[in-house]
Amino acid sequence: MKQLLPSLLLVLVWAALLCSVISLCAAQTPYPIGPDSRPQPGVPQGKTFQFDLTASTKYYPGAKSTVWVYVPAQYAPDKPACLCVGLDGPNYLPQTVFDNLIAKRQMPVTIGVFVSSGTVTKPGTDQPPRFDRCYEFDSTNDTFARFLLEEVLPAVGRRKTPDGRAIHISTDPNDHMIYGASSGGVCAFTAAWLRPDLFRRVFTAIGTYVGMRGADMYPTLVRKTEPKPSRIFLQDGSQDTWNPLFDNWYTQNRSMEESLSFAGYDVNHNWGTLGHEGSHAQSIFPDVVRWLWRDYPQPIEAGWSGNSMLRTILKRGEDWRPVAGAYRAATGLAVSPSGDVYFDDAVMGAIYRVGADGAASVFARSAVPLTAQAFGPDGRLYAATADGRLLAYTAPGKATAVAHGVYAHGIFVSSDGSIYATEPGAHDDVPSKIWLIRPNGSKRVIDTGLRHATGIIMTPDHNLLFAAEGRTHWVYSYVLQSDGTLQEKQRFYWLHTAESADDAGDGSDATDMAEDTQGDLYVATRMGVQVCDRNGRVEGILTLPPGQVTSLCFGGEHFGTLYIVCGGTIYRRTMLIPGVPGWAAPAPLPPFGAG
Repeated sequence: MKQLLPSLLLVLVWAALLCSVISLCAAQTPYPIGPDSRPQPGVPQGKTFQFDLTASTKYYPGAKSTVWVYVPAQYAPDKPACLCVGLDGPNYLPQTVFDNLIAKRQMPVTIGVFVSSGTVTKPGTDQPPRFDRCYEFDSTNDTFARFLLEEVLPAVGRRKTPDGRAIHISTDPNDHMIYGASSGGVCAFTAAWLRPDLFRRVFTAIGTYVGMRGADMYPTLVRKTEPKPSRIFLQDGSQDTWNPLFDNWYTQNRSMEESLSFAGYDVNHNWGTLGHEGSHAQSIFPDVVRWLWRDYPQPIEAGWSGNSMLRTILKRGEDWRPVAGAYRAATGLAVSPSGDVYFDDAVMGAIYRVGADGAASVFARSAVPLTAQAFGPDGRLYAATADGRLLAYTAPGKATAVAHGVYAHGIFVSSDGSIYATEPGAHDDVPSKIWLIRPNGSKRVIDTGLRHATGIIMTPDHNLLFAAEGRTHWVYSYVLQSDGTLQEKQRFYWLHTAESADDAGDGSDATDMAEDTQGDLYVATRMGVQVCDRNGRVEGILTLPPGQVTSLCFGGEHFGTLYIVCGGTIYRRTMLIPGVPGWAAPAPLPPFGAG
C-alpha cells in the first residue's frame, strides 16, 4: 500500500493539472455568434459602400480615414433614417445584424456609418509615420464628435447609395446610436457624454476607461454630474488586462457601470470571462442593439441621480429655459436688489435687463464693451469697462466713473459699498491683482500673484473671500479683515478641468462665482457649473446646453433662480436652495464640520 501512495499522488496531481488546463482552455474559447448575426433566408439585404476621407486642418490635419456606409433595403429618401455610428470600421457583422433586426422591426430603419481611425502618411512613402487612433479616440474632448458632425456625416450626405438614392439622416439625437470597442468604446461614450444633443444610445465594448488620456476620471465625473439623457450598455471580460500599466480594464468598466447606475442612467452590462478580445461583444451585439432601441421612438430621458448635493439643490423635472430677447452675445450677469438680472451685449452695444416676465429688454446703451457688472447696496449698477474704468449707473444712460486704471475681469460690491475687483493681467506671465475700491473713491491692491484671476465673491457671512484662477483648477480662499484687506491666502477649492479641444489651455476656465444660503460655491467653468461644498470639494456639476458657461448669478423672486450664460445665450433654472447676492448684509451660515 505504501508503494502505491506515490503513484496515486502523482496521478491526482496530473489529474488536477489536466482539469486546470481544460478549464483554462474552456474559459478562453471564443463566444459563438447567433442566428441574428448570420444571413437569414427571405430577409432583405442592405447595400454597403465605402470611401476615404482626409480630415481638414481644423481637426486632424492630413489624417486619412475610411468610411463604410450601410443603407438598409427598407430605406426611403423621403423619410430620414436613424443613424448608427460604429468606430474602427464595420465590426461585429453590423450589416447582417441590422438586416435581420430591421426586418423583424426590432430596430428602426437605420443607416450605418462606420469610421476607421485616422492615419497620416508622408507623401512619397507607403509607411504611415503617425497613427492617430489613440489621440482621436481616447481624448476626452469633443473634437471627434465635431469631426463626425461637421466632416464625416456631411461627406456621407453628399453621396448616393449604390442604386442612386439620396442619403437623408435624421437630426434628432434620439434617433442616433454610437458604438465602439476598446479606445473606440471610450470615444463612443465621450461623444454621447459631451454631446447628448448628438447621441443618446451607446454601446461600449472592452472600453479603455483607464489612464491613457484622462478617461480614468469618468467614473468620478459620472457620479458628480447631473445625469444626461443617455442609454448605455457596457461589455468586458474578467481577464481584460490588455496593458496593466494603465490600470485594470475590467475593474474600470465595472466602476463605470456602478457609477452610471448610481447617477440614474438607463444602463445595462454583460460581463464575460475572456480578455481584451471581440468575440464576446460580437456574440451579444444583436441583443445589445435590441436593448438600446427598445420602446423606440419613445425619447430617452435623463434619470435622477443618487448624488446628495444634486438632490439638495435641484428640482426634479426642472430644466434650463432660454431667456428670450433680441440680444446677440450675453456676458457679465448681475442681479439687482429687486431680483432683476442685467447683462451686457457688446455686439448690440447695450445693457439688458431680465425682469419677472423672463424676457430681456434694453436698459441702457454702452459705447464701450463691459468686462464685468455687479449691483451695489445703493441700487446702482457698477460696470467695469475695457478701457479701465469703473462706472456706476444711477438710471438708464446715466453713468459716472467711480474709479480709473482698473482693468477688471470680475467685480462685486459688498454691503458697505466697497468694490472688490480682479485684474487678470495683460497676459498669463503678468501676475493678477485684486483691488479694493472704497466708496470714497480710494483704491489699493490687496493681493497679487494669481494666474489669470477671474471671478470674485465673498461668503454670505462675510468671513471669507474667494478668487478664481482661470488658468488652473484653483479657487483661492482669503480671510476677510475688518478693514477689507485679506489674510491667510490659500489655494482651497479644487475644480475639475475639461480637456481643451483647441489651444485654450487645460485649466478650468473658471469665471463668475456665486454663493447660496448654505454656503455652497457655484463656479462657472468650461466643464459646467461646478458646485462645491464649504470644505473645498466639488460635489455636483450641472448639465448645460451645448457650449461653455461663462457667467452666472442667482436672481428672480427671493433669488431662487440660477441664471447662466452658455454659448452667448442666457438660461435660467429654478433651484431648491436660493442664492445670496454679493451686496446683501452679512447673514450666518449653518454649522458644518471638517468633512
